[in-house]
Amino acid sequence: MKDQILPHDHGNNEKEVAEHMPTENEIAGVSEAMKQLGDPSRLRIFWLLCHCEECVLNIAALVNMSSPAVSHHLKLLKSSGLIVSRREGKEMYYRTADTELAQVLHHTIEKLGKITCPESSEKG
Repeated sequence: MKDQILPHDHGNNEKEVAEHMPTENEIAGVSEAMKQLGDPSRLRIFWLLCHCEECVLNIAALVNMSSPAVSHHLKLLKSSGLIVSRREGKEMYYRTADTELAQVLHHTIEKLGKITCPESSEKG
């Protein structure tokens, strides 16, 4: 952006800001995560998994949804890197990914929604 000439000079710091603007590739992961959390059901599932590791059947019961619907949401959350899974026998267990992005989103959800975090099971 150093050599780019802006159509209008408003006397602001546009050039300085533009020099630090992330590229589309740099921001893609954040964009995908936010897109996935734009759905209220996925947002609730993500919040739940920030506080406990759980199987599909229990998640479905806790969010009052069918297991297939929960599985669909889990697949999307997992593909965006927000949650991870592990297998124990025939059962799959899901939890929030141990990433800075997931932790920041977790705390942002609670702050913006004025949601109290369960103290005893705080993961992030």
